[in-house]
Amino acid sequence: MTNKEKRGRPRKSSESVKSKSVLLRLEEKEKRAFEDAARVAGIPLAVWIRERLRRAATRELEEASRPIAFLDHLRMG
Repeated sequence: MTNKEKRGRPRKSSESVKSKSVLLRLEEKEKRAFEDAARVAGIPLAVWIRERLRRAATRELEEASRPIAFLDHLRMG
């Protein structure tokens, strides 16, 4: 076998790699509830948290007539 197959998950494109993190301290009950909600939604906890934060930020920034940084690329068109 001359061509070795690479193992593991394929690399993500540079556009889809997330490079920042946020440390969030929660009460154990909060984390359990968030994990349960993520399971109900059928998605990983980190995805569930990110989607909910984006929804909340969008709503609050729209109400304040403020720009939404993570939507800028969608509104340029």
